[in-house]
Amino acid sequence: MKFLKKFLFHRSIFVAVAILLQLFVLIAVILRFNNYFVFFYGGSIVISIVAVLGIINNQMNPAYKLAWIIPILLFPIFGGLFYLFFGGRKLSRRAKEKMRSIGEKTRKELPIKDDLIEEIKAKNETAANQSRYIQNYAFYPPFKNSTSEYLSIGEMKYEKLKEELRKAEKYIFLEYFIIEEGEMWNSILDILVEKAAAGLDVRIIYDDVGCLFTLPYGYNKKLEKMGIKCSVFNPLIPILSPKLNNRNHRKITIIDGHTGFTGGINLADEYINRLEKYGHWKDSAVMIKGEAVWSMTVMFLSMWGYLRGIKEDFDQYKFDFSQLDIQFNDGDGYIQPFADSPLDGETVGEIVYLNLINKAQKYVYITTPYLIIDNEMVTALTSAAKGGVDIRIITPHLPDKWYVHSVTKSYYRILIESGVKIYEYLPGFIHSKTYVSDDDYGVVGTINMDYRSLHLHFECGVWMYHNRAIMEMKKDFHKTLEICKEITLDEVNGVSWYRSLGRSILRVFAPLM
Repeated sequence: MKFLKKFLFHRSIFVAVAILLQLFVLIAVILRFNNYFVFFYGGSIVISIVAVLGIINNQMNPAYKLAWIIPILLFPIFGGLFYLFFGGRKLSRRAKEKMRSIGEKTRKELPIKDDLIEEIKAKNETAANQSRYIQNYAFYPPFKNSTSEYLSIGEMKYEKLKEELRKAEKYIFLEYFIIEEGEMWNSILDILVEKAAAGLDVRIIYDDVGCLFTLPYGYNKKLEKMGIKCSVFNPLIPILSPKLNNRNHRKITIIDGHTGFTGGINLADEYINRLEKYGHWKDSAVMIKGEAVWSMTVMFLSMWGYLRGIKEDFDQYKFDFSQLDIQFNDGDGYIQPFADSPLDGETVGEIVYLNLINKAQKYVYITTPYLIIDNEMVTALTSAAKGGVDIRIITPHLPDKWYVHSVTKSYYRILIESGVKIYEYLPGFIHSKTYVSDDDYGVVGTINMDYRSLHLHFECGVWMYHNRAIMEMKKDFHKTLEICKEITLDEVNGVSWYRSLGRSILRVFAPLM
């Protein structure tokens, strides 16, 4: 009874009921016009035609277009109207102005480094082109004088994070999609409370939908009372709006401007296997020390200013690296943290991935929890494999969402037929998002290979070139393969026709999931 009461009175139920009521009212209004059926039907057809034309001429992803065009054509009376209400991603003028401030602040605080890109070009022109793209279109430049340490499992990140948090002297910034009360978060929170009491500037950003079932309503106020500043990204409200699709999927920690963490690991117990949900949870992260952390600091502060509607002097958060007791050398290579916004018209995360695949000469090793890819990504993967590049992808064996895993499996045939090797992580669920290529390049971040990450969410990652962490990533990939199962074409061909049909249908509507 206690659980039932808690469930029934959870705010998600109130929001769901409110949205359903709005849908009911919308449908009722539409049906009311049946008294004028001829006029209403004609008007609806016109609206649907306009919607389809708008979709076709829009610059949105073709898969997203198809996912909307099909229901509009099947249900012309309702389809066009529903697309007008929920299908677009247009912002109000006020929201656009606020969002523009993030890009402007980023460009101001992170000046271009063409000299460093020329230095990279002298070693590898392809690498320079990739770095230049990130600088010119995501506005995040490359850095030297920085080190990276690849953390191959959640438990490693957890211990390293606590160790570094205890050393903090000025400020701690955290930005996470999911925070959940438990061993991991509670132990970190103890450190944050202690540091806040000592006068440090401690701030947290968490996503409201990501924490909908993991934190109680108003948790931000509880943190504020502890001396921790807290902002909630895109609060869930009981109003039908396409803005609910845009979530903050980043996982970032910044300490004093000299140490930063990012990767796939949220602050919840399943990420460190203290709680088993889908078998063993395999994830990864990267810890950066040095000048490259400034990009992550700007990333956080820009989002903080957007959420709070304030302007800050970023200079006060810069670290004097002459005080940092770290020796940098050529083995540290180049590090380029970057952010991706769904509202700037530039699919940075996907293009970073495509560049790595298209320019690879020997191999590309990928880990991803979701393999829901568009035609551009399918073409890149299959073309590279057909050309002799060793493309290997590890996906989960135990899924967190059955329908998403079904869509992932729907891509196995075309990839395997083209020479791509697919492996499933037998111990459970792999949540890691990593790319490693040719012993030269590596990317660790929050960006899944699905439509939501590549087109709808705020994401981040770290592009690395000639960095020691790259070989650590390669070694971890091969070690993980030892406990994976390779998916064969015979196994794919053995799937029943009705299951294949179901996966095909789900695949069409995957961009709307």
